[in-house]
Amino acid sequence: MTTMTRSRLIPMRPRDPHEPGRVASSLELFFDLVFVVAVSVAASQLHHALSEKHIVSGIGWYAMVFFTIWWAWMNFTWFATSFATDDWLYRVLTILQMSGVLVLAAGIEPVFVDHDFTVSVIGYVVMRIAMVAQWLRASRSAGSARRATQIYAGGIAAIQVVWVLLLLVPAGIFKYGVVVFAIAELALPVVAERRGTTPWHPHHITERYGLFTLILLGESLLASANAIIEAVHDHESLGPLISLSVLTLVVTAAMWWIYFWPPHHTTITSLARSLRYGYLHYFVFAAAGAFSAGIEVEIDSITHHTELSEVAASYTVTVPIAIFVLGIWWIAIRDNADRTVNIVVPLGAVLVLLDPLIPIPFALTAVFMALIVATLVVHPPVQRSAGVPELG
Repeated sequence: MTTMTRSRLIPMRPRDPHEPGRVASSLELFFDLVFVVAVSVAASQLHHALSEKHIVSGIGWYAMVFFTIWWAWMNFTWFATSFATDDWLYRVLTILQMSGVLVLAAGIEPVFVDHDFTVSVIGYVVMRIAMVAQWLRASRSAGSARRATQIYAGGIAAIQVVWVLLLLVPAGIFKYGVVVFAIAELALPVVAERRGTTPWHPHHITERYGLFTLILLGESLLASANAIIEAVHDHESLGPLISLSVLTLVVTAAMWWIYFWPPHHTTITSLARSLRYGYLHYFVFAAAGAFSAGIEVEIDSITHHTELSEVAASYTVTVPIAIFVLGIWWIAIRDNADRTVNIVVPLGAVLVLLDPLIPIPFALTAVFMALIVATLVVHPPVQRSAGVPELG
């Protein structure tokens, strides 16, 4: 039985990394909903930037904004796998983090349009300060992980002060400061976990990553529906738009199949492997979000509402797909696959990258993705021992 204090709080002790039946809670699923909003806004702004031929700046702003979205989500996810209690204070602080995500989402458009980071930084700081409170609370009952929780709390707080001060510098300098302090954010877990490793539940954490992937792929399905909606209003482009919608569904389904083919929990059996898994997912997640923006650019290309050439528009679709496939192959597939799969998957990604140079690029992209899936069906994952997290 869990002990509860007079204030109806449960001591925030480290969770058992071997806890049977550990799955995502309803609070975690609720938490994810606000990220649907943030990802949708970021993808929409990337779509507009690419269609207006602001390719380099658009990708740069998207990379920065998506980092804040991904990092806030990932930090809460790893904290929750270690210390979730689901009492009233934990819920309140989680909902406070959600409010910060909504503020961040509201500030994404000013970042792309006016290069104004004020609202986004405020939202980000709200999220991170709530996370500081969570870590401080966890430190009271963290046992051997106490030092790690204190480093997390102190490090996050210090970095947020600098984020706020960074608003005082010109926009041209701010973007370089973002890179520096993004590196600081990434370094903090490495430092903290070497002072007292927090426990993680392999099945729970990889389920959470899978759920976030589904959110991102959902944006692509929305883009597929938008192609049909556009076709209803543009009869001259009816055939190409319907074809794009169908092909988008095929490719999105293939991306889902590829992502969930390997047993992800076997890839985070040590601190180093868990950091690799967590950090490299930035590219997988960002690519999945950018894929939906690329579909919208393709719609613009078909309906003649973009300044991009057909080849350039095709690249806005194929580059994210290739990054997604190569990313998940590197993170989880290659360690669980035979030689055939380890040849076909990266080769398929490279062929997808070459598609824009062919007259019917996106159709062949769908074919290549389907061939990858067919290979995965014929060659199931190699059976390996799941192992257990190496703590300390």
